[in-house]
Amino acid sequence: MRIGILTGGGDCPGLNAVIRAVVLTARLRHGDDTIGFLDGWRGPLEANAVTLNEERCRDLLAMGGTVLGTSRTNPFAVDGGPEKLRANLEELGVDALVVVGGEDTLGVAHKLGDFGVQVVGVPKTIDNDLSATDVTFGFETAVQTASDAIDRLRTTAESHHRVIVCEVMGRHTGWIATHAGIAGGAAEILVPEVPFDVDTVCERLRRRHATGQFSSVVVVSEGALPAEGPDLESARLAGSSEAKDQFGHARLGGIGRWLAAEIEARTGYESRETTLGHIQRGGTPTAFDRVLATRFGVEAVTAVHDGDFGKMVALRGTRIVRVPISEAVAQAKTVDLELYRDVAGVFLG
Repeated sequence: MRIGILTGGGDCPGLNAVIRAVVLTARLRHGDDTIGFLDGWRGPLEANAVTLNEERCRDLLAMGGTVLGTSRTNPFAVDGGPEKLRANLEELGVDALVVVGGEDTLGVAHKLGDFGVQVVGVPKTIDNDLSATDVTFGFETAVQTASDAIDRLRTTAESHHRVIVCEVMGRHTGWIATHAGIAGGAAEILVPEVPFDVDTVCERLRRRHATGQFSSVVVVSEGALPAEGPDLESARLAGSSEAKDQFGHARLGGIGRWLAAEIEARTGYESRETTLGHIQRGGTPTAFDRVLATRFGVEAVTAVHDGDFGKMVALRGTRIVRVPISEAVAQAKTVDLELYRDVAGVFLG
């Protein structure tokens, strides 16, 4: 059998561990060949692939990023894209495709099933917002990176008696902000699931400072916005650009800068903003993410040999299971409000 693999969407710690697991499992357990398509869905669209073997995978486990490259290419945004992609797979002799990605990448995989493409999905997103799996690999590494940054920001905030707003990734969900904020002891955690009121945030910071804590770290997801009111439109304009990718997503970033300026203007406390950005995606995956990515890769190859296509491997409790890709991409997995309000809420302010 010949198996193809691609990595789509944003890069993520653990992608190379999945590639390694798929290649080695396919070869050592089943005697399969594996080819890797370059730059996400652009690879099969342009028949651009490389042979993957044991030698090429030797040092991948701890390596960040993806050796196959990635992109936000959408075959369904290209005239005749799905038909061309299927024809290229047939010409290259690919029997099945392992697709590693998030909501958009796996959404394409799901729709390609209607075109006869045999696909198994592997969930990947640092945002942890894919349904049907408890955790996605890359999330823990991103949270650890953000937590380390918050620890460092606190010391400089304390030295200068400042408020520091730390903007983290999270377009529609605030998993990174919530977990990193709890781990880092943030004064405020602002997430897309719960619209915030700037005046309320400022009042809680004033109460905090009144108790002798003259510095604060506020963690905000890039997709968080104020509640309906005069602040909403200005925050929305500050936090996104007009440019969109092939999946219709605007580039986010800027809510932290806007919020820091508002806090300083309303409280008089010197405020600064730090956007962690792509450092959350880069670098070496944690041990947890290496193990999870490896388990996902092994199960994906097993699913291929079982003929269990249209499925995504997932973590449920401590077990790796298979779920329909359609279930995984039906809706975003939002932050558990019990965790956000009952756990994080105890320590905020």
